[in-house]
Amino acid sequence: MALVVMFFAQVQAASVDTVKAAIVKHSIEMGVDPAITLSIAKVESGFRHETRSSHGAVGVFQLMPSTARRMGLNPYSLNDNIKGGIKYYKSMYQMFGSIQLAVAAYNAGPAIVKRYKAVPPYRETKRFVSSIMSNYYYLKAHTDPAVTAYKNAQKIQVAQTPVKPASPELPKALGENAKVVATVPSSESTNNTSVPVSDIKQKSVGM
Repeated sequence: MALVVMFFAQVQAASVDTVKAAIVKHSIEMGVDPAITLSIAKVESGFRHETRSSHGAVGVFQLMPSTARRMGLNPYSLNDNIKGGIKYYKSMYQMFGSIQLAVAAYNAGPAIVKRYKAVPPYRETKRFVSSIMSNYYYLKAHTDPAVTAYKNAQKIQVAQTPVKPASPELPKALGENAKVVATVPSSESTNNTSVPVSDIKQKSVGM
């Protein structure tokens, strides 16, 4: 019996790790702090995609099927559910410009938050916001292992990406004293300046 319980716990832990990894990946790709999305998922479902509410919300982010359909997503798909939850939170944040109000709108709806111009005085919503913000502040001080794993994987990927060597014939074509140069993308420089390849420092992927 103990072995069965231990095996079941390991399966559950692996499942949670998989869900967390997907949340971190999609959050970073969508420009959202994974600390807040991990916090929402923890409170909403405990990272369990099989979670269903009495109101009809489904999955890790407890999306209403109608909301997911409006976003062109399938709430019963793990990845779609995660992307939908992140997208909905992001839209609430863009609407209110506040993490707390965005979280409140995630729970109670944007119309209610607009009416009160604050976290609505509903017990469920206040508890929801309090739980998520507590976990969010904790994760800002103690990075979740899923975030660390994602960053480390990105660093390894960057390090393993082969750099195409410059053609030895290029300096000759440009002149013996010419330097091989690389153009810094506009996102890295305001004037698109050309600099020697040796002066470009490799950046690690980060938040």
